[in-house]
Amino acid sequence: MRQPLQLWREMWHDLLASRELAWRLLVRDLSSRYRQSFLGIFWAFVPPLVAGLGLTLASQSNVLNIGKTEIPYPAYVMFSMALWQTFAEAVSGPVQAVIAAKPMLARINFPREALILSQLAQVGCNFAIKLILIVALFLWFKIPVTWTVLLAPVALLHLVALGTAFGLLLAPLGTLYEDVSRGLALLLSAWLVLTPVIYPTPETGLFAMAVRWNPVTPLLVTIRELSTTGALSQPLQFWAASLLALVGLLVSWLVYRLAMPFVIERISA
Repeated sequence: MRQPLQLWREMWHDLLASRELAWRLLVRDLSSRYRQSFLGIFWAFVPPLVAGLGLTLASQSNVLNIGKTEIPYPAYVMFSMALWQTFAEAVSGPVQAVIAAKPMLARINFPREALILSQLAQVGCNFAIKLILIVALFLWFKIPVTWTVLLAPVALLHLVALGTAFGLLLAPLGTLYEDVSRGLALLLSAWLVLTPVIYPTPETGLFAMAVRWNPVTPLLVTIRELSTTGALSQPLQFWAASLLALVGLLVSWLVYRLAMPFVIERISA
């Protein structure tokens, strides 16, 4: 920390040097995931499909009063669930990767950034699979798109960056304490309730204020709007959340970099 420029140069060098190892880890993880799975990539479709169908039936039977959405509700909730699942994977990925690599971390010296790059690549692969479902939904419900759909991947990268920032902060603690990974599942469940995934963004009330202060809200809403109407309802909030995501990613990377040697020393003892 006394020589910050040298530290950042070393971090960038290790990030570039970890690409080949990250690729090998990605291939290994994807192979092991689908080797003993009969349905394979179908499991990437299951969460948004099940949630979408269940909530649609609840809405049509007046069990839930969802309100008006800019696109048909089944497409709305399935698309939103696919985006939320991508964010949740970005949060939990670093924690799971570091926990799974504990034996390797204790024995082999390698750039720790390889674990994170591998997880980010898995998030990208999983979203590519979900994109098939999203395109099918748009075609089935005949949802018009505008040229702004070309900008949606940029907002999606900001959403993934925000999730990765939180995941990097939790990864060192998750390696030492199992409570972190267990508590993370509860945190993401509560976070989902405060994010306009299964309902439109509320306008008034304390709950609406909590939803608006949620940094995921403007990012997810902007992706959805860029992909459909092209009219942004929260442009200032989007840029504020994007700045938080990018700055948070750099800070959390620094924390991860400084904390991991102490974590490895603890687990090697």
